[in-house]
Amino acid sequence: MTRRRLLLVFVSTVTLTTLAIGVARARDVPQVATGFIAGVLCSETFVSGLDPDGVLSETQAAMPGAGLLSWAMDIRVDRKAKDVTVSLLGLGRSHAVYRDGYGCHMDHGEAQEWPTARPAQPQPALLSDIAPPRVVAPASPGLAAALDRAFAEPEAPPFRHTHAVVVLKDGKVIAERYAPGVSLDTPLLGFSATKSMTATLIGILVRQGKLALHRPAPVAAWTNESDPRHAITVDHLLRHTAGLALGSSLQASLLSALEPVNRMKFIEPDRAAFAESMPLETPPGATFNYHDGNTVILSRLIRDAAGGGAADVLRFANRELTGPLGMTSVTLEFDSAGTPDGSSQMLASARDWARLGQLYLDDGVVGGRRILPKGWVDHVSTPTPNAFVGIGAGFWTNRGDSFGANYRISHGWPRDAFFAKGTLGQYVIVIPSERLVIARFGRTVNWPPEVDGVAQLVSDVIAATRGE
Repeated sequence: MTRRRLLLVFVSTVTLTTLAIGVARARDVPQVATGFIAGVLCSETFVSGLDPDGVLSETQAAMPGAGLLSWAMDIRVDRKAKDVTVSLLGLGRSHAVYRDGYGCHMDHGEAQEWPTARPAQPQPALLSDIAPPRVVAPASPGLAAALDRAFAEPEAPPFRHTHAVVVLKDGKVIAERYAPGVSLDTPLLGFSATKSMTATLIGILVRQGKLALHRPAPVAAWTNESDPRHAITVDHLLRHTAGLALGSSLQASLLSALEPVNRMKFIEPDRAAFAESMPLETPPGATFNYHDGNTVILSRLIRDAAGGGAADVLRFANRELTGPLGMTSVTLEFDSAGTPDGSSQMLASARDWARLGQLYLDDGVVGGRRILPKGWVDHVSTPTPNAFVGIGAGFWTNRGDSFGANYRISHGWPRDAFFAKGTLGQYVIVIPSERLVIARFGRTVNWPPEVDGVAQLVSDVIAATRGE
């Protein structure tokens, strides 16, 4: 066979393989699209208590390309059954169901009995009260102007749809504001800001000696030392450098529905098992690739260490974290295998999200009790090599010389800021040099980044609080 013929055979084989993969992934698109809408509507209707029509309108407006499919969706919200069904021209159907104490989960038709979620054992919060039981008006005209600007809408889309802003200085709320329909008690969906909650629970397990950062992650599917995935560590998973071939989770758009990670999230009943079954695309530790599969695997490790079930996770989280911090509005959501979706599915009030930030501002100590290991705050905010967006181990960071960090600093963020970040405009920002925590939640397009107004909010709050 001639060299030219060999080349043609090779190119044809690669092309056909690529097309076959593309067709296979394209078949997932309808159910990924319906699954995303069903999940958001279920969580924000039955956990947050928001109006589903408003949720749908804002969500579709914030996702480029969503209109290409949304017109063909049949969406049914059953308030009595507490479920949401979304179908797309018979090509995809998703069913999200609310379970008391567990939030919403995607129902894939499994016959499943969910254990009763018993109320958490009452315990005194170690974190002192951050605010009275009423909305705290801005403490200065500068803060009032900062909130005015954060909630102001441009004359033309894309709009900000800011839902909540809470500002803490030295552990006390000094300004907060909420959109109509949202209160200081409304649980707000964090999307990928949830990853920072997962990193926090991992940190607790590291402090307890149940996990080690730099040893092979205790994943049953990877125990064989001849398996190259055996080299994946907990820190690789936290930093999104594990190398698993799951695609990317950096964007929320129609095109991202083709990524295997979204099959994991919206089609597979056992998300961690699917993620753990993936082959390596790059050697562990070699390449940064942000996707939800890394955090879902960490979530399985949390579940197993807590006792093996969803109820065990809730007890563990309350005993070790949410109880001591006084976080009373938290809902963690789970997949059908009882694994928390620690990549995106925690809901909590803006104040409770801010309490999580305060724990990091206080170096992982609350009321004299060490919750996180010594050095953990520094570790999570230490930049991951070659992570262009500027990300550490479960938190985004402005330290280092990444494109993302430098971009944010050029727009008014301090160099020492690190933060939890969720798609469509969710932030919990920790600024040690200013003793500030800023929580901002909304429903805003991801690009351009200036649209959500968060850089301006950070600059305004710093200017208003310096010298106080």
